[in-house]
Amino acid sequence: MLRLPVPEEFSFAENVKYLSRSSNECLSRIGNQRLYKAVSLESGAIPVMEISAEGSKALKVRFLGGTAPIRKRDREEVARYVRDWFDLDTDLRPFYEMARRDALLQGTVDSFYGLRNIGIPDLFEALAWGIIGQQINLAFAYTLKRRLVEQFGRHVDCEGERYFVFPSARDIAGLTVQDLEGIRMTRNKSEYLLGTAQLIASGELTKEGLRASGEVKAAEKQLVGIRGIGPWTANYVLMRCLRMPDAFPVDDVGLQNAVKHVLGMDRKPAAKELLAWAEGWKPWLSYATFYLWRVLY
Repeated sequence: MLRLPVPEEFSFAENVKYLSRSSNECLSRIGNQRLYKAVSLESGAIPVMEISAEGSKALKVRFLGGTAPIRKRDREEVARYVRDWFDLDTDLRPFYEMARRDALLQGTVDSFYGLRNIGIPDLFEALAWGIIGQQINLAFAYTLKRRLVEQFGRHVDCEGERYFVFPSARDIAGLTVQDLEGIRMTRNKSEYLLGTAQLIASGELTKEGLRASGEVKAAEKQLVGIRGIGPWTANYVLMRCLRMPDAFPVDDVGLQNAVKHVLGMDRKPAAKELLAWAEGWKPWLSYATFYLWRVLY
C-alpha cells in the first residue's frame, strides 16, 4: 500500500465527481468513493490500484489481486503517476486568490473547491484523446476511445473485473488504416493517430522535447507542425499532459458554452472576448479553463 500526502486545497470527492462524468469511461471505474484503475509501468507490470481518501490529508493506494509492484522503482513510478494524474504538486492558493476576484471564475472555485486539473500523464494517450475528440460530441468520443482501448490496449483480469490500459504508441505505430477500420473512426483521424504514434514510438516526439521548448507558444508550434494536430488539440495536450499553466484552447466550444452560461449570454463569446477576459487569469489560463469546463458537467 502507498500513502500519498495531499495539499489542503484538494478534494478527493470533487475529483471523483469529475472522473464520473461519463458512464462510458473505460480506463477507470468508481465505487463507494473509491477509484479503481490499472496503470502500465515501464517494467511491463500492470498493477491495479484502488485509490481512496485517508481523511483530508492523504490518498491511500491499495493494490488488488496480487498485482502489487515488488520493486521499489515500480512503487515510486506508481506514486509519481498518481501525483501527476491529480496534479498534487501544484500550489493552487494563488489561483484561488485570483479566481475569487474574477467575475467569471469566483463561483466556480466555491462550487468545485479542491478540484484538480486531472491529467493524462502519457503523451500518446493525451494526443490520441485530442485527435479522437475532434469535431464530434463527447459521448461519441468516449465510444471511440472504448473501441480503441478494448481492441488494441492491454488488460488484466483482477477480482472479477477487467481493467484496460491505453495502448502505447508502439502498440499503434505498426498498424495500418485498415487495422483501425473496426473502431469506425474516420480515415483522416486514423491517419493522424498512426502518424502521431510513429513519431512518439521513434522518439522524435517526447514530453521532454516539448518541455525543452521553454514556453507554451513554442511547444504549441511544435505540435501543430504534426499532421492532424491543430491549436485546439495542441493546447489541450499542453494543459492535460505537459501541465503548462498558460495553455489556453481559446476556440474550445465547451469553454465558450461555459462562459455563455456563467454570464447568461444569448450567444457564445468571440475569441477576442475570451482573450480579453483571459488577460486577468494569467498565469492560470489552464486552470481557469478547466474550472469553467466543470460548470457544464
